[in-house]
Amino acid sequence: MKPIALNSTLRQKMMIALTFMAVCCNCSSQPASPRPAPVTQPAEATSSRSIKLAILLDTSNSMDGLIDQAKSQLWSIVNELAKAKCDNAKPELKIALYEYGNSGLTPAEGYIRMVTPLTDDLDQISEDLFSLKTNGGQEFCGHVIQTAMKELQWSNTNNDYQVIFIAGNEPFTQGNVDFRKACTLAKSKGVVVNTIFCGDFREGMNTQWKDGAILTGGNYSSIEQDRKTVYIESPYDKDIVGLNEKLNKTYVYYGVNRQIKNGAPVAAGCQCEHLWNGQRR
Repeated sequence: MKPIALNSTLRQKMMIALTFMAVCCNCSSQPASPRPAPVTQPAEATSSRSIKLAILLDTSNSMDGLIDQAKSQLWSIVNELAKAKCDNAKPELKIALYEYGNSGLTPAEGYIRMVTPLTDDLDQISEDLFSLKTNGGQEFCGHVIQTAMKELQWSNTNNDYQVIFIAGNEPFTQGNVDFRKACTLAKSKGVVVNTIFCGDFREGMNTQWKDGAILTGGNYSSIEQDRKTVYIESPYDKDIVGLNEKLNKTYVYYGVNRQIKNGAPVAAGCQCEHLWNGQRR
């Protein structure tokens, strides 16, 4: 299996999306006071604004060989959003995860499953995302976008940044729900749809993945299989993995629910180590 590289435009596109979010965060901010602020070191402020992100990932068999790289790139986007600030304060970040196109899912529901509802628990999102497996099925992009729009609690204010990232490798037009209708619904609720085609950039355009993004003012990008990933090893990589393992051993959990959640950061750490080792091969 050839390693898969992120299309060189994807990271740039995602930064454009983050820049757009930053502009929205600052557009209604109050003018600065002419008097210098006193020098203090307060705890990091929490913004009243929020970021809501829905990840929609194709888990059909056609994604074999692509799924791990797609997960990795989606998670890098999560990390970028987690670092975002609005008016020098961190907005609340909530993420939901859906899988679609898996034959193990209910046909009547469009082979779609909400894996994780909107949550601020990034460990849970990481564990759920990296545990997804491929298994046959049919991929209905319009249907999964519409489902996410109807099931999730999106904000009614323009102050929040709301976005969907959908990744897959089959035509965007498949299924009974017209993607144009679904994307129009998203736009009406202030939700941007960014599309990631797992395959040739032009093929994604020809199968209307770009059209879906354009309808909401989003961005289209691709992950190409015929380009090798260039991995530059940092001298700190091994130390970071080792320190992560030691840190996980220092947690003390109590109660049944806490003991169950104890596995989340450990699993997330294992996934990071797995990806690191895989990129070096």
